[in-house]
Amino acid sequence: MPQLGPDEIDYTALNFPDPPRDRPLVAINMVMSADGRTVVDGTERGLGSKLDQRLMRELRVHFDVVLNGGATFRASGTSARLNDPGLERWRLDRGMTPSPIAAVLTRSGDLPPGRRFFTDDGFDAVIYLSSASPDDVRRELESRGRPVVVVPEGDEAAAALDHMQRELGASRVLVEGGAILNGELVSRGLVDEYFLTLAPRIAGGDSAHPAVQWPGVPTAAGIRQLSLVHAKAAQTGELFLRYRVEPLSG
Repeated sequence: MPQLGPDEIDYTALNFPDPPRDRPLVAINMVMSADGRTVVDGTERGLGSKLDQRLMRELRVHFDVVLNGGATFRASGTSARLNDPGLERWRLDRGMTPSPIAAVLTRSGDLPPGRRFFTDDGFDAVIYLSSASPDDVRRELESRGRPVVVVPEGDEAAAALDHMQRELGASRVLVEGGAILNGELVSRGLVDEYFLTLAPRIAGGDSAHPAVQWPGVPTAAGIRQLSLVHAKAAQTGELFLRYRVEPLSG
């Protein structure tokens, strides 16, 4: 496979199919070491190169909402900022806001107040809070200035997507982790595309940090089939993969 230079990979040129009728199109974007780790020193930041970071921002331009789970928020923060005037102009030229809406889905409400999500008013944001969380947690989060939408326990992810479509007008949602949120969406057939950066690194360690996780042990019956859309090998040694997630049978 020929290796492409950084300027030869352009995610702003990607095309996406129309969303399903009953929800936004959902894509997951993750980075993983060659031995299957998605976390180093508590975050994903030690895995991808500057090229991976650039492509992450380029991928975001296509989406109306960027969604994270609570654990990812606590480890890395949540921001939909593009940090690139050229990418912001790309969106503005297409009638979009400069940045996607940043969203976090949390069951506990444990969201550190010092994160950019709360301190930066340069982008819109929303908190999806499970109904399992106490009312005093909801009130405290609301006091920080970001809207809080309570979603029903046991159906949080699907309810959040429904709100994004109906109330935010979102047609595409990009999920950037973590594994449990990814697992809830994949296991319920709510993911359409899966982007994966395979980093040329071995992280080691004795803790497994999969990209997608749901309860129980893996079984053949639970496997979700993917179809390869593209595989781009970069001079950084990274492999940038894009898959289509096949619909659940039955």
